[in-house]
Formats: sequence, C-alpha cells, structure tokens
Amino acid sequence: MEIRLAKNYGFCFGVKRAIKMAEESPNSTTIGPLIHNNEEINRLKTSFNVDNVNNFSEVKNIKKAIIRTHGITKDNLKELKERNIDIIDATCPFVSKPQKICEEMSEKGYQIIIFGDINHPEVKGVMSYAKDGAIVALTPKELEDKKIKHKVAIIAQTTRKFSEYIDIVNYIMPRCKEIRVFNTICNATFENQEAVRELSSECDIMIIVGGKNSSNTKQLYTISKTNCTDSYLIENEKELEKKWFENKKVCGISAGASTPDWIIQKVMRKIKEF
Repeated sequence: MEIRLAKNYGFCFGVKRAIKMAEESPNSTTIGPLIHNNEEINRLKTSFNVDNVNNFSEVKNIKKAIIRTHGITKDNLKELKERNIDIIDATCPFVSKPQKICEEMSEKGYQIIIFGDINHPEVKGVMSYAKDGAIVALTPKELEDKKIKHKVAIIAQTTRKFSEYIDIVNYIMPRCKEIRVFNTICNATFENQEAVRELSSECDIMIIVGGKNSSNTKQLYTISKTNCTDSYLIENEKELEKKWFENKKVCGISAGASTPDWIIQKVMRKIKEF
C-alpha cells in the first residue's frame, strides 16, 4: 500500500510560536489548553511543567500565565493585568487581528457579525472586543431572525471554510447599506484544506491526525470525507485499526494545525507495520 502525505499539513506558524514560548516559560500555567492537541499538552506538562486551567475561575495564586493561541476575553486579560500576573501572550497573531478589527469597527458604529462557532474560545475572545456585542453565525439560516443594521463589519473565525464564509457575506450584502468584509481566515488553514481536498480525491483511505476538539482538524476531516468515504479522524497511532487498511491501495495522511510532527511519524510507522 502506498502512503502519501498532504502537500501542506501539521503545525502552523501560530502553534509553532506558542509551543516555543511555552518551552521557554517552564513552571507556568496556560489559561485554557495552549492548543487543541492533548498529546502535545501532556508533553509540555511532563517536560516543562506547563500546566493549564480550563476555566478562568480556577486561576488562583498564578504568578506566570500563558495566554492560549486562541486568545482570551478582553475582561479576562484586564483581570490578569490588574493582578500583576506575569503574562506570556501566545495568542496567534492571526487571532489578534480579528480582535483588533472587531474593536475598531464597533467603535466606528459598525454592527459586528462573526462567521464562526459561538462556543469556540477564539470566537468568545473576539466577541468580547465588540463594543455593543456581536452576532455569531455559521450559516445564513442562523441570521434569518436577526436584525441586520445599515452598517455591518463581518469577520471570520480563522479556521473556517472560505466557501461557507462567502455564503454568509452574500446573505448579508443585500440586507445592509454598507458592509466591510475582512478575510481573517488563516492562510495556513486555507492551504491545508486545499491540500486535503486534492489528496482525498486520489486515495481510497484517508487518515486525519489531530485533536478531536480542534476546529481546523475537524474541517479537514469533513473535506476529506466528502471525497473519500473511508476517512478517519484520530488523535494518535493507538486509535488506528488494521481492518481499515484491508484491500486499500493508496492511503493519504494529513494533520491539523495543532498536530506535532512526532505524532504524525508514529502514525505513519504504525500504518507501515500493518
């Protein structure tokens, strides 16, 4: 069986930057998981004593705090500063950008609409910068009962599909008089998605490696599943099953932006053993 890797996969710039900052800040605590990959989180905890708290309410007696790649809310950041906690800001620059846009546009009187998952930490953080709140939606249908104002600024969660973003923009455009559209989808996300779309059409089995709570990884899996029915989302090599590969000729592999290379290599070795 032939194994093919996607042209673009794995760690993105923002994640590489955050991991490096965490490794250089031992004995610290991240506010929420630094990235959406449990295996890498455990490595940082074991090797560098970088712990994490899942809820901001759990922050107690912390002297050194790392802000996760997805960012935190404006109020939470303010509280950390007021408590004189040493802050290591590992927020991905591609996430900081929509935070700033959200703040600036809302101050100029624009209604903020965010294309994204309202339960995702990145979106929660971005929303907090809107002066008068924000509307969050994943599909045009979710906007049907919302009042669209005359001036609208629209931004996207960095890991969403570009085609779905266009659907939201096309819905809003005829319903307002002025619209500012900001393409805040990360280039790495777009490149990884295109690579999976291409590879999955050439394979009879696809393995997507990454955290099952990772938005960008789940997007890769959804795209892969469209072209290749036998697509599987796994977090590590232990989840692989030999029967998946029976009578398969070409296996494609891709990985989410929070998936380290050492996990991908373990997955490849296990498949070769099969």
